[in-house]
Amino acid sequence: MATVQMSVSPEDLSHIPQGDEKIPEPGIMVIFGASGDLTKRKLLPALFHLEQSGLLPRQFAIVGVARRPLGDEFAADMREGIIDFGGVEASDPKLDNFVNHISYFPLKFDDPAGYGALKAELDRIAKEKGIGNNRLFYLATAPEYFAGIVENLGAQGMAQPENGKVGVVIEKPFGHDLDSARELNRQVNSVFHESQVFRIDHYLGKETVQNILVFRFANGIFEPIWNRNYIDHVQITAAETLGVEGRGPFYEKAGALRDVLQNHVMELLSFVAMEPPSSFAAESVRREKLKVWQAIPSVPILNAVRGQYGPGMIGDERVVGYRDEERVDPQSGTETYAAVRLEIENWRWAGVPFYLRAGKRMKKRATEISIQFKQPPLLIFNRLHSSGPCQEIQPNLLTLRIQPDEGIALRFGAKVPNTPDMAVCPVNMDFDYAAAFGKSSANGYERLLLDSMVGDQTLFSHRDGVETTWALYTPILEAWAAKKPQVFPNYFAGSWGPECSDHLLERGGHTWRNNLGK
Repeated sequence: MATVQMSVSPEDLSHIPQGDEKIPEPGIMVIFGASGDLTKRKLLPALFHLEQSGLLPRQFAIVGVARRPLGDEFAADMREGIIDFGGVEASDPKLDNFVNHISYFPLKFDDPAGYGALKAELDRIAKEKGIGNNRLFYLATAPEYFAGIVENLGAQGMAQPENGKVGVVIEKPFGHDLDSARELNRQVNSVFHESQVFRIDHYLGKETVQNILVFRFANGIFEPIWNRNYIDHVQITAAETLGVEGRGPFYEKAGALRDVLQNHVMELLSFVAMEPPSSFAAESVRREKLKVWQAIPSVPILNAVRGQYGPGMIGDERVVGYRDEERVDPQSGTETYAAVRLEIENWRWAGVPFYLRAGKRMKKRATEISIQFKQPPLLIFNRLHSSGPCQEIQPNLLTLRIQPDEGIALRFGAKVPNTPDMAVCPVNMDFDYAAAFGKSSANGYERLLLDSMVGDQTLFSHRDGVETTWALYTPILEAWAAKKPQVFPNYFAGSWGPECSDHLLERGGHTWRNNLGK
């Protein structure tokens, strides 16, 4: 297939205003679970990227909180993480000063008395550095600690300080089914007002995800055909080549549907399917996303499939099956692959199937949205030739690549040169983000951390949305739990998933798009 590259010239970028982001007010960010990989690999590198861009206030402090007594070694370890995972030079002139803003406080999360000492430490830092009463609490712990941490923050008066702003950022998973999500929402909202709560999904920090809205609503050529009259079906894929990476106990409780489909993939679905918001304010965007999820009828169990990987090859490396992974039950029924077929019953999308899938140990790492358009009503070109490489006219396909090769591709038919019989072959117009704007070292958390510090909830999940998506998937989880799979493992590591997933599409006359990426 021929490809036409699309680029952006420096002249095109020269008029874009730079540095117009709002800088947060002075404050302290408190990271619970700071000894975990997330803080070192993602959060601290993201915060330093904001510092490099001049988007952090001068009076700012980061306090890591965890159970281990790490002391001064914590800041040194975070410095290494910023260099190793943030694409930062050790000689960066801003790095040492930034590290001086990092400190550590040991705390057992279930020790109420320790929170009083934490409050005193935060007050001391604020007074010493002239920071004030603004606080942002980031919960990067295991989910079972969320409610207890929130309750203790409230008991010590840290959730509603006088003369300051306070917020709480909560990592996923937010609950493990509908009942647990509702209970966690109740516990969180008994301490923090909903306007203070930032349920984070790092997918929404990716530029390519945010660009879906720009692509749809800022370009007049696409929105008129973005509906059931022109679109045949939509596929959303979140494929990983990695296994559970030593997180056996966590994944045994989660599985692919809880870990990826219910949150990441449903967020992508909402951006593709939502109606134009009246503005990009948080309330307007969330309202339109919620309408999409509420318009999805319950998913029949026949329209949901699961899989688990066995041994296989990832590239040139032989890998073990899921049941042989470290700290995984040898008879585990946990799914490492999940796929569903659903529809959105509203005026725009009625009758258009959406196929969603997520899996580990797949053939290729790729997160993509593929929108296939309907064929023209009369394919006169098929009558003109019946042999050669282009004997079948392929439908137009729009592909939004989220990761790792961020970009947008449009497939359409073009006449093959020097052919008397009007042979038509597919060609691609391909826009590559890295080629156009340069490769970024950002990890997706930069935007979300900045937004949480300034109080912008647009790219965060609301309690209504969380409960609505759990309501869709909880019946599937219950049905799977009631009947353990008899055929696990049912796909090889390094493949595109189980055969039953192909049957899910074949019933609608479709096939998975497996030539993902560039």
